[in-house]
Amino acid sequence: MPESTRLPYAGIRVVEFTHMVMGPTCGLLLADLGAEVIKVEPIEGDSTRRLLGSGSGFFPTFNRNKKSIALDLKTPEGVEAALRLVATADIVSENFKPGTMKKLGLDYDSLKQLNPRLIYVSHKGFLPGPYDHRTALDEVVQMMGGLAYMTGRAGDPLRAGTSVNDIMGGMFGAIGAMAALRQRELTGKGCEVQSALFENNVFLVAQHMMQFAATGKAADPMPSRISAWAVYDVFTVKDGEQIFLAAVSDKQWAIFCKAFGLEEMLADPRLKTNNDRVLAREWMMPILRSHLAGYSAAELSAVFEQNELPFAPITKPQQLFDDPHLNATGGLAPVRMNDGHMAKVPLMPFTLDGERPGIRLQPPNIGEHTGELLREVGYGDEEIAALKTRNIILGD
Repeated sequence: MPESTRLPYAGIRVVEFTHMVMGPTCGLLLADLGAEVIKVEPIEGDSTRRLLGSGSGFFPTFNRNKKSIALDLKTPEGVEAALRLVATADIVSENFKPGTMKKLGLDYDSLKQLNPRLIYVSHKGFLPGPYDHRTALDEVVQMMGGLAYMTGRAGDPLRAGTSVNDIMGGMFGAIGAMAALRQRELTGKGCEVQSALFENNVFLVAQHMMQFAATGKAADPMPSRISAWAVYDVFTVKDGEQIFLAAVSDKQWAIFCKAFGLEEMLADPRLKTNNDRVLAREWMMPILRSHLAGYSAAELSAVFEQNELPFAPITKPQQLFDDPHLNATGGLAPVRMNDGHMAKVPLMPFTLDGERPGIRLQPPNIGEHTGELLREVGYGDEEIAALKTRNIILGD
């Protein structure tokens, strides 16, 4: 954003005790919008830094624009340093197992005595209730919350291909924090915000719940559903390529038929309306698939784009690094990976005054800002050196 533009949460301090995806996403959103986000890590660093496989990109994805302080919270001195930071904070964010923060004296009931204006964001598996003792994961709540059923084929539940509940749960935590900041402007008092994976998942599948409420018929899993639109499918075309093509209105159907020489189908009274075509899919779709099979995906894309019809190539995640739209619009920014090499990471999917909130701070090294932050809350150089010698802190 232009230097003259002050980010909306500049001046807000967030202290986060978070790891993995859900809690860090909350801090990421606030950090991208200008907040000073301080990540409290153990001496050995957030375990997310060391994940392999599908978790190997978690840390650089969700921890830009943050500072790191490394403290041993198993010691009174480490907790004391954390409390001094909290006393200066507007928001505390955490996503540890229920009871963990209370054992440390860092739960909301304890901290609001220290800082009555504090907003405390707690990210959990479940909101308080019969399930709140359970250990939740994104996959757990997708299975029990109807999402895996809707994503997979009948009898084969399948989790969504990304951490949808972790990411959205963190986003709702940030939205709750934003609402609490506004409430604090009116009342002068902070409050506790709770966000949970299970309830987030239920919010995601609400449309399918309400489909049943409206029709009395259960929603079928997405692979076997009866689509509301007649042409809304993945087509396998020349050389085995695949492409998603759609014609979701009568106008689009007419354009589609004329573009591909299907005037007979356009004139067929059995295919007059979208609903007619939905009911005719069993015999209509094989004709369309056969007619389009000789085209390449690029040729189909060109015709659909020229005629303003919906289409999409079937893209693998790694191909998005070279996406011309993302690169032309500034949707990707240089980010430092765990091993130090630079890659590109997607920025927030919105603009403020025409600009995407960017990266001001690279994902921090473990304890990169420990000394700076401790000095700010009253520690002297000798105290910092002594804490470092005793392995209570990491960093200068």
